[in-house]
Amino acid sequence: ALAMRPEITLCTYGDLMRVPGSNGSSLLKAKAAGADIRMVYSTLDALRIAEAEPEREVVFFAIGFETTTPPTALALRFAIEKQLKNFSIFCNHVLTPAAIQNILESPDVRKLGTVKIDGFIGPAHVSTVIGTEPYEFFAEEFQKPVVVAGFEPLDVIQAILMLVRQVNDGRHEVENQYIRAVTTFGNEKAQAEVANFFELRESFEWRGLGEVPYGALRLRPQYAQYDAEKRFAMVTPAAQDNPACECGAILRGVKKPADCKLFGTVCTPDTPMGSCMVSSEGACAAHWTYGRFREQARTAELGKAVA
Repeated sequence: ALAMRPEITLCTYGDLMRVPGSNGSSLLKAKAAGADIRMVYSTLDALRIAEAEPEREVVFFAIGFETTTPPTALALRFAIEKQLKNFSIFCNHVLTPAAIQNILESPDVRKLGTVKIDGFIGPAHVSTVIGTEPYEFFAEEFQKPVVVAGFEPLDVIQAILMLVRQVNDGRHEVENQYIRAVTTFGNEKAQAEVANFFELRESFEWRGLGEVPYGALRLRPQYAQYDAEKRFAMVTPAAQDNPACECGAILRGVKKPADCKLFGTVCTPDTPMGSCMVSSEGACAAHWTYGRFREQARTAELGKAVA
């Protein structure tokens, strides 16, 4: 609804353009219908648009985990310095530790005998910002090992080895494989910048996970003039996923992508039905790109063995 308002230019990152809405629409479809929606590569691109087109109300759809939050804070600082009156933020920034806790506390994960999470690979970019310290809670309270890993294949393989060794030893500690970029307390300057502009939301509805307490951020009241929710009196409806989409269960590790009836049929990276298929980092998109070929090869080998 915000994107379709004629006076508004909505700026966002590329992945969000393809995320299906509750009614099956997407920002791509809204753009095709005439809405002024522009894909940007950074928050500064949105600022440049606001400067170049002062007659337009430019709204930056701020989304992502702790990695993308500092650039949004920086954009707000620049907007204030430049005294931009036509720039605002639609804040949907979320928090990684809250998501991990929600998954560990979800009934289908806690239920004995259904699924067992042995440990976590900590995300690289997020951990460069928040450090390894926030994961200590999961090692102590839930007795789950966490190993922060880098992006390279060898980084991930080494992190898995470190997790396996912890499980075999009966340990549950936080280890840092990505020592070349991640520290214990993270980027404290970035954290301070975020804390200056944002505060915790008491609750936030996640696609696939439902309401997550203190799982997201919002702008502090003193920056209300830059808050699109307040500036345009926005009302957020409850998110309704396709009832056949298993993205929530896949996020919690209860099901695998191939367990979803939509996977590989109506749901592909070109026509995603759920958020797990949108980004190349999503579980379903990754399985579509790599895992399904292994399954096909395994099925073929079984067929030969039976024959």
